[in-house]
Amino acid sequence: MHNASQENVFAYCAQEAVSSVVDGYNSTIMCYGQTASGKTFTMTGSTQNYKYRGLIPRAINNIFSEVGGRFDTQITVKVSYLEIYNELLFDMLSTVPPHEQTGTSISILDDHKGEVHMKGLTMVHCKNEEEALNCLFEGETNRTTADNILNKTSSRSHAIFTIHLESRSTIETSEKVIHSQLHLVDLAGNERTKKTGAEGLTLKEANYINRSLSYLEQVVVSTCDKKREHVPYRQCKLTNILKNSIGGNCKTILIANIFPEAIHLEETLSTLRFATRMRNVTNESTVNEALD
Repeated sequence: MHNASQENVFAYCAQEAVSSVVDGYNSTIMCYGQTASGKTFTMTGSTQNYKYRGLIPRAINNIFSEVGGRFDTQITVKVSYLEIYNELLFDMLSTVPPHEQTGTSISILDDHKGEVHMKGLTMVHCKNEEEALNCLFEGETNRTTADNILNKTSSRSHAIFTIHLESRSTIETSEKVIHSQLHLVDLAGNERTKKTGAEGLTLKEANYINRSLSYLEQVVVSTCDKKREHVPYRQCKLTNILKNSIGGNCKTILIANIFPEAIHLEETLSTLRFATRMRNVTNESTVNEALD
């Protein structure tokens, strides 16, 4: 979608996945591509103009609009914001600033159904759209960025903003509870360190980023291979957290961001190859019902 507006990107790529979260389905939307290809702009947008707002603020608006119209259902909305930086997990909404966190206080747990839970991650209860947007803004200001040749504010981490919903009927007397969540994933850009001029700390960050994206690709390839019994989700934090999104109980959308200039042809082809593999992943999404 060359030169597509933010509104069109949301309507075409995300609208259905976002709306289905209110119906009880898990959804994931992630942006993948090389550094400086516009992933963070697609996800969060720009504050310069209201029409430039990205997928996350639009998803928040959409969810609260849907929740407000369901008078027969009590729906609780919570949000969390996680950063994966150099294979360490940082809580963007914690009362402890990220630079004071050790990166080891959050742990990834699997329950008996294979669902992934984040122990120790702050979940903020939001009563309205404004409170959720404040959480997004707070998390954004805490993210790790650095300057390189291609991008002045290159994301040096993977960021996962998650909206958690819990729904109960106000007219039925059953103890049925529906849990669902929407992962909005801004992946760090894969980069050629020669092109970005990375050295020192930014070179170390680039190595971690490229390694985790390589593991993500391995998981996608393994999921598509029906002969393989084992999928290596636990190779890194990113694939472990997104386990349900790739081959699990989830509606998953991948947005591939590319840099159309001829100088970036190799990276563009690499991104498109990954997107092609991702299209072959089969997920089975069901409503997440449980008894209280």
